[in-house]
Parts: sequence; structure tokens; C-alpha cells
Amino acid sequence: MIRNQWYAILESNEIKKGKIVGVTRMAEKLVAWRDSRGNLTIMADKCPHRGVALSIGEIKSDCIMCPFHGFEYNTSGACTLVPANGKNAQPPKALQIQTYPTREAHGLVYIWWGEPQPSYPHLPYFESIDEKFVYSTVRDHWKTHYSRAIENQLDVVHLPFVHRTTIGAGNKTIVHGPLVKVANQSPQDNLIELWVNNDVDNGQTPLKPSQLPDPNRRPFLQFRYPNVWHNWISDSVRVFVAFAPIDNENTMMYLRYYHTVKTPILKQLNGLLGKIANLVIERQDKRVVITQEPKRADLDIGEILIQGDGPIITYRKIRRTLIENASIGFSQQPSSQ
Repeated sequence: MIRNQWYAILESNEIKKGKIVGVTRMAEKLVAWRDSRGNLTIMADKCPHRGVALSIGEIKSDCIMCPFHGFEYNTSGACTLVPANGKNAQPPKALQIQTYPTREAHGLVYIWWGEPQPSYPHLPYFESIDEKFVYSTVRDHWKTHYSRAIENQLDVVHLPFVHRTTIGAGNKTIVHGPLVKVANQSPQDNLIELWVNNDVDNGQTPLKPSQLPDPNRRPFLQFRYPNVWHNWISDSVRVFVAFAPIDNENTMMYLRYYHTVKTPILKQLNGLLGKIANLVIERQDKRVVITQEPKRADLDIGEILIQGDGPIITYRKIRRTLIENASIGFSQQPSSQ
């Protein structure tokens, strides 16, 4: 995974007040819980005393209590009570659990994956999905690295084959371009925008990206690092995906159908139909993508790419640069961090 990034890893409604949720994300076991005010904490799911999972413990006085020996830890990860030493004893400072900077926005839970920062960048999302939209979500587990799942959503060559009965109908196998633009709003915030120009094969040669006219409409697809994607279907319909890394071979897909219908019954019906459509299309992708080897996408993995794979090449190059830059920053940190 790319360090020093905000990752969307859960939906807010998955963590109820008074309940403890254990999940694997970023190849680590994490525990999520809320205090009495509803504030969210995400920390390592391991008591530093004897290595027991805190996710099977309980919440007590705005602390999470280890089920093994009753040690209590506050929202900063510091131990506040060792029952065996007595309630008036000062717990050892070494009893400290790693916690992660956490934010909630857009119904999503983000964690900062990397070194502490004096100030943090904006959360990755898409400004055009505003308060006029409502959404329904499909959650699905894919047995592949999150980079493969992301690349699939930037792949315009597969449409008439994988989705021949749905969004790829029409046998438009010729791929003009595609046209890709990158907006660098900050070192952490790279936005890929993509315009699809597929056509029926009548013997013509596909146009190169440089031969395509400058687009006079908004992009079809957008991806913002490290793990959110947006299909701009129309001004009133959008599809959004957060690709939450579980580990190097598993991804949790948070697939949302956004629409603007807010009349109660119609809202529910429209949301249900959108969820069904998204699931059908997503399962067409999943069947193929989970067979790809290696599981993790990168430059120089032996694949022979073509012109139509331009968005994937762009994604891989930026991803590699972000990984390398984060590694340089990490190596320059004081050895105590």
C-alpha cells in the first residue's frame, strides 16, 4: 500500500455505538469502536500485555477493556487501568496501543496510513457528489490486491467482452485513445480523469490520444488516490467505489449507487434497482479479475500492454512514484519514529 495517504476502509454505519468491530485492513488486524459521545477510535487489535484480540473485549467508561486480564485502554491507546496492580496504581507507559488518525466523512471511515503529519491533506472524494445525492451500498469481498480491482475500473478495453450483456453491449471493440488527464492538486492528491471513446470495428485504425479532440464534456471516469473511484453517468446518477485493502490478496469493495430521488418509496425502489444493477456488473468483473496473476499490479510485472491500456499505465506510474516518494520520506524520519 502507498504510505502517507488517507484510505477509505469502512462505512460509518458499520460501527455502532457500544459495539466493537474487528477488521483486517492494510494487512493488519484493527479494532474500531466509539466512545459515549460517538467519537470513533481505530487501533491495533492486540493487547500489548499478552497479545489477545481487543475486538472480543468490551467498552467500559469510554475505554476498551481487554477480555483476558481486564486492562483498559483509552482513545489515545494508553493503558488507564491494570486491575491486578490496583485502581490507584499508575499503569506502565509501555502499555500503549497504536492508534490511527481517523476521520469520518461522506458516510465513510478514513484512516491515515503513514507517519504523523503536522497537518493532514484533504480526504479523497469527489466534489461533484454533493448533498443532493442519496445512495445505496453493495459490499463485496474480492480475492485480489486492491490495485487489480482499481485497474479494472480504469480498463476500457474489456467492456465489450466482460460486459457484453450490460454496459459493454454494442460490440464496440475499437478503443480510440483513450484520453487521460491527471490533475495534481497536492503531493497526496492525484486525480485521474478518463474519457471513453470506443467504436464498432469497421476496419478503421484506432485514434491515438493525441488525435482526439479536447473533450467538451465532463469525464466519464475519475480516480483519486489512493483508493476511490467515480463513474459520472449523468448529473443525477453516479457510481462510486472505495477499494478497501484487506491485505495483499484481498479487497473489500464498497460499491455505491448515487441518485437524486428522495421521495421515500421511489428512493428505496431506485436504490434497490441501482444496487442490483451494480451487483450484476460488478460480478461480471469479479469473475475475471480474481484470476489475474500476480495479484498485485505494478510496472514491469511481465504484462504486454497496448495503447488502450493507457489509463492503467498512468495509474501504475503515479502509484509507483507515490510509493517511492513515501519511502524516501520514511527513510528520512528520525530513527525513533
